[in-house]
Amino acid sequence: MSASASIDKQQADWNERVALAEKMIPLLGQLRREKNVVTSIFGRQLINVAETDILKQHRFARRITNNDLPIAHTMPILERIAELDLNTVAADLGALATAFEDKGGDFGDTAAIDEFLKEQFADVIGTRGDTPTTDVVLYGFGRIGRLLARILLAQSSEKAGPRLRAIVVRKNSEDDLQKRASLLRRDSVHGSFDGTIWVDEENNVIWANGTPIQVIYANKPGEIDYTQYGIDNAIVVDNTGVWRDREGLGQHLQAKGVARALLTAPGKGDIKNLVFGINHTDVDLDAEDDRILSAASCTTNGITPVLKVVNDKWGVDHGHVETVHAFTNDQNLIDNFHKGERRGRAATLNMVLTETGAAKAVSKALPEFEGKLTGNAIRVPTPDVSMAVLNLSMSREVTKDEVNNYLRDVSLVSELRPQVDYIDSPEVVSTDFVGSTHAGVVDGRATIAAGKNLVLYVWYDNEFGYSCQVVRIIEQLAGAQHIVVPARTALDALD
Repeated sequence: MSASASIDKQQADWNERVALAEKMIPLLGQLRREKNVVTSIFGRQLINVAETDILKQHRFARRITNNDLPIAHTMPILERIAELDLNTVAADLGALATAFEDKGGDFGDTAAIDEFLKEQFADVIGTRGDTPTTDVVLYGFGRIGRLLARILLAQSSEKAGPRLRAIVVRKNSEDDLQKRASLLRRDSVHGSFDGTIWVDEENNVIWANGTPIQVIYANKPGEIDYTQYGIDNAIVVDNTGVWRDREGLGQHLQAKGVARALLTAPGKGDIKNLVFGINHTDVDLDAEDDRILSAASCTTNGITPVLKVVNDKWGVDHGHVETVHAFTNDQNLIDNFHKGERRGRAATLNMVLTETGAAKAVSKALPEFEGKLTGNAIRVPTPDVSMAVLNLSMSREVTKDEVNNYLRDVSLVSELRPQVDYIDSPEVVSTDFVGSTHAGVVDGRATIAAGKNLVLYVWYDNEFGYSCQVVRIIEQLAGAQHIVVPARTALDALD
């Protein structure tokens, strides 16, 4: 074949795949909106995607199957899933297509695909009924609050799961509503909002992608009557960090129409600090004490899943956690008074050594780490994405290859796949992880292992990745946690 003929063939193949991806888009949207079915390619979700995004996720499959995943294989799988009676399910098109091929399936045989899918979805077809809708209120609308809004809006379905109903803020100016909408619309780190936003000033409502978000102006949590806005049994997500103990957060429960309060910061006292994927099942939805919960911190979420898997596999005797953390709104842009040590110095000009409670907080999710970890933090002049350096003394000797291979498997096929990602590249830097949906991403190239000493480098988007973890908890509290098909591999089943 001549060079020009080869080029023409590749171009034709590309155009054919693009055409199939274009046909996928309405089916993906229909499943999400009408059935609360989320689709993915080996864990990479297909939500609000363009055709090139779909093709990119199919190419990602080579990390698992050693080959690109043909879209001609996933398309008939998707078409038949759309005909099933499903509700609140996470369907992995990549895993399903690969399993069907491994069985010798013919992707042109619709009857064979139907039979295969009925086996795979046997436990969920027509069995889940209608997943309830649950009202969600964001108390505070800063960095995390606005990202939670974006994620909730992107994942919303017409009939099931959590629904963003309101935000609560203090009124700071006459054009406060317009400014709040503008901050939701534009973000210097995460880019423009994916959709349309307009403001109803008469009713204090921000309309985002057809969803009305009531803006409530209040100074105290307990003075609000949410029911007057049609909101009841709501989950209030406190993003302010003003109150972190049971007494302070209990003010939310005094408000009419509130069922639970979830803090997006480490909780104090006996409040459960949850890291989704690790200890989220500790919640008793019927217990009075569990009406107030914490989603821990971004760093705790970033490091706890990785610490769990290496401890379960090899044992950790003790260690030190050093976080290289993006600066936050708590710091000063230029030198000025700050009640905290060192944080008064200009955040955009300095590396600022400060403390972190993440090392101690790990033991709230993993009690076996009680007293085993120390920690510090260095705030650096970047606006988002942080790194945790885990310097660990192991119970037995390890090698770099065995640790990396195991963590790669965890990231690809295990039950902790949404929390732990893995990358092996000599060129990645912090901005490459902006928008990561994972709690943490292990940088395999940086792993150091010598005898019983192990050093792991874990990237994490301390804004977006953490917000995804918070949304997973919200879904659980709302009774809208997606059942994954096919099921992920349990950690103890990995080699």
